[in-house]
Amino acid sequence: MQPDSPPPLPTDLASPPAQAADTPATRQRAALLLAIALIVVWGSNFSVQKAVFAALTPGGFLFARYLIMPLCAVALLWQRYGARWPRMTRPQWWALLRLGLLGHVMHVGLVTFGIAWSTAFSSALILACGPIFTLLMLRWTGQEVMTKAQIAGVAVACAGVVVFLSDKLLGGHWQASGGDLILLVAAAFFSAYTVAAKPLIERHGGVVVMTYATLLGSGPMLLLSLSAGLKVDWGALPVAIWAGLLWSVLLSAFIGWIVWGWVNAVRGVARTAPLIYLMPPVAGLVAWFATGEGYTAIKLGGAALTLTGVAVAQFAHRPRDPLPEGVTVVD
Repeated sequence: MQPDSPPPLPTDLASPPAQAADTPATRQRAALLLAIALIVVWGSNFSVQKAVFAALTPGGFLFARYLIMPLCAVALLWQRYGARWPRMTRPQWWALLRLGLLGHVMHVGLVTFGIAWSTAFSSALILACGPIFTLLMLRWTGQEVMTKAQIAGVAVACAGVVVFLSDKLLGGHWQASGGDLILLVAAAFFSAYTVAAKPLIERHGGVVVMTYATLLGSGPMLLLSLSAGLKVDWGALPVAIWAGLLWSVLLSAFIGWIVWGWVNAVRGVARTAPLIYLMPPVAGLVAWFATGEGYTAIKLGGAALTLTGVAVAQFAHRPRDPLPEGVTVVD
């Protein structure tokens, strides 16, 4: 989601806060301000995560993340349902387990290593290509027919990615290029997660599906990252790294997840989704200011071409029964 790949969320994830002088106009303004603030948080998170990864290693970060996220999932379930959590049948549990493995182990795991090996701006841009993969998967499964405009958008986005990556490939930056390719694979896994989660969310709601998938996906991820987590000297970490870890896991992922759900409930997915395309520019500006990351004309041109193609492919035609945009694991 993250997350790292944070598209809009299911509108049942959060209820609008009660206000004494609550009016539609007030709620719209508050939702817009919160959405913009959240885009800044998410865009900044790429640089924050790279600093945290440098101190913990990507595996150490994943270990800490999946100690914290299950607690957040339990807290949300308890707040929503008390001690009477929704029951599932055995086939439904298996479906949720597959969703947890797909979204958390495959998507979040690959995203974490991809961001560590790539740059903040590249990570934000590559993950913004998620809607392209979702559209192609929907077309492949016969759930949606692509229009000529959408096909053109996909072609433009693919050309933009090639131009964007050529800057690193021609410069011989193989590790960063490998990180970008891993992020592309991670974006494809996220799209597969999105498509697989759709029928479950329609039946059980976003809160149940997301929290149960988080709980089921956390165990395998903890086992995979245990060795890296045990190598970290947690007591010697500076306050700034602890703050960055909490920023990334609690503020950017969990709290951001809930806030974005409320924003979608107030503004609607169609009006909110385009704001996501502000995230790569924010990530680029923050990386430039915080770490001195530089951008060539080729890289900026490729980025603009990619975002244009993704936007055209996503918004050129809206199906009558669109996917719930909040299908996310929020990285």
